Amino acid sequence: MSGVLGMHDSARSGGAPARRMFACGWAVLCLLGALAWSQVCMAAQDPLPSWNDGATKQQIESFVKKVTTSGSPDFVDPAKRIAVFDNDGTLWAEQPAYFEFFFALDQLKALSPQHPEWKTTEPFKSALAGDMKGLAASGEKGVLELVAATHSGMTTDEFARNVNQWVSTAQHPKSHRVFTEMVYQPMLELLHYLRDNGFKTYIVSGGGQDFMRAWVPAVYGIPPEQIVGSQGELKYELQNGKPVLIKLPKVALIDDGPGKPVGIQRSLGVKPIFAFGNSDGDQQMLEWTTSGDGARFAGLVHHTDAAREWSYDRQSKIGKLDKALDEATAKDWTVVDMKKDWKVIYPAEKQ
Repeated sequence: MSGVLGMHDSARSGGAPARRMFACGWAVLCLLGALAWSQVCMAAQDPLPSWNDGATKQQIESFVKKVTTSGSPDFVDPAKRIAVFDNDGTLWAEQPAYFEFFFALDQLKALSPQHPEWKTTEPFKSALAGDMKGLAASGEKGVLELVAATHSGMTTDEFARNVNQWVSTAQHPKSHRVFTEMVYQPMLELLHYLRDNGFKTYIVSGGGQDFMRAWVPAVYGIPPEQIVGSQGELKYELQNGKPVLIKLPKVALIDDGPGKPVGIQRSLGVKPIFAFGNSDGDQQMLEWTTSGDGARFAGLVHHTDAAREWSYDRQSKIGKLDKALDEATAKDWTVVDMKKDWKVIYPAEKQ
């Protein structure tokens, strides 16, 4: 303030030239301030700040604008603005193995003192020894046995406590971050952007429904009733006079591939208008979404960034993206090139 007052005093004592100098200086300051403020406003108005400007971001924003603009021929009533997202590889990372698999391994170790027979019985023997080749040799059947052993025989509340304890402490083997820090910042922004525009966001994932319901609400802002996943059978019973639900070692629904439209119909009862996935396991969900009338959006996250994340698609055993990528090209679905389209990957990288 003293500098401005001093300039004003000089202007009074120096006559017209000084006044013109003061006026020019003041105008420059105002202009610089206005430019700075406009940059702040532009940054505040960008709903997807972690997305690079380009065709992908424009496709998303264009779709949202046309289905939410009153009077638009593509306007969609808010009650029908349903968006579904895969989780593994779409909202958080999935390499070198699905994160729920790491949970199952850790739970197996915690439970092993109660099961001495596991030391000599496959696939438990290999899993406890960290022998991934031996475990892989047991195939899908072996993995399902591990899941059954670590995801059943307890109440739903007990299982939720186990999951919450695990996600608060367990670390990813490569990044050494807790797993919930391995979520994708650009996709978090997309979830908020859609909800700010009247969309209801759901997760439709091959992951365990009870596993996701334990931690997803706090991380993604999606409530338990909007989470659809693979499901095991449940049994109602009384324990000490208290009603509980017991998780049984029997599969009720595999919410992957063709199971995803089934899960959507059972839980939602309507077709979404917006869907995002990342693998062939999401192909049928995207086909189901785009088969409805009116404006529809289908998107795939393509993992192309070996430096900041991983680069994989057609040959990967985890999150294989092959047939769905071909269909995306043929049907003009939106494909996110992670390396080109995302400024940052994880929330910790935000500037």
